[in-house]
Amino acid sequence: MKETNTLNKTTSNSTMIDQLMNDVDLGLSNKEKTLPSKYFYDKIGDALFVEIMHLPEYYVTRAEHEIFKNQSQEIIAALKLDPNYYFELIELGAGDGLKTKELLKELNDGNYNFDYMPVDISQNALDSLESDLNEKLPDVSIQTKQGDYFEVLQSLKENKKPKVILFLGSNIGNMDDDIAADFISKLSNSLQENDKVFLGVDLIKDAAIVLPAYDDSQGITAAFNLNLLTRINHDLDANFDLGSFEHRPEYKESDGIAKSYLVSTVKQSVYIGKLNKSFQFEKNEKILMEISRKYNDEILNTILSDTRFKIKTRITDSQKYFANYVLELK
Repeated sequence: MKETNTLNKTTSNSTMIDQLMNDVDLGLSNKEKTLPSKYFYDKIGDALFVEIMHLPEYYVTRAEHEIFKNQSQEIIAALKLDPNYYFELIELGAGDGLKTKELLKELNDGNYNFDYMPVDISQNALDSLESDLNEKLPDVSIQTKQGDYFEVLQSLKENKKPKVILFLGSNIGNMDDDIAADFISKLSNSLQENDKVFLGVDLIKDAAIVLPAYDDSQGITAAFNLNLLTRINHDLDANFDLGSFEHRPEYKESDGIAKSYLVSTVKQSVYIGKLNKSFQFEKNEKILMEISRKYNDEILNTILSDTRFKIKTRITDSQKYFANYVLELK
């Protein structure tokens, strides 16, 4: 069994490197350079993001965790879960499962009949999550799947078992609105009647609250962004000089979209060995690393307009920084 698992992980890693090569080449060849935020999450990136989640400035995780910690029974009621009926609890982008563990404990204590299926692009995060749950909630059945969100859609369509999809942490906000609408539409078409989605979104707020969450005083978020350059250096034989880039976030409440950039502080050339290609940077040229869309009901309803979903319930934290929506098929 170990040999099979090792082979699967090696194949997965090889595929990931190929995807990384293609995505980096495409992103850095754009007129406005970009790098995909999904590659933040290697072993170092996972650890840095755990640090970010506990920073005083980073309200996002804290607000949603409050919802799960104080309103788990309300979540179960809103999802209309019944201990007598089996369902699969599938979490897209599970990470360390911090918030979900609150719900899993309530479901376990209530003798609900379910399998927990966390999906994440980081095998390291999945391994840590599985190990932690086996220790703390050994009666919970866990079946991990490594991959990104879009990769699981076909398998969902083929699976006819009752499902609850968790898409938390405002992960949908890392997509622009067109991509988010396309993803949610494909997700709705992959589900069956009575399947549900529990969607977590960050709400639009003043820049004085939002900007520090992406530019903390300890520089952890900057290190998190710069670590992607370290990963590219290591995995793709590149020569990014981290000292020649600085982290710079931007946000306007009127736009409702936070953007994280790495900015070249000098005119420079970066060579990526596995691509056998150099990329030129002007002084002050930006690489868009991540977008973090903030929402209200109007924006979310626009994204849902061409899908089979309708909003059934909205649950917020005490400060109304964050909201979790129950989406049901029309």
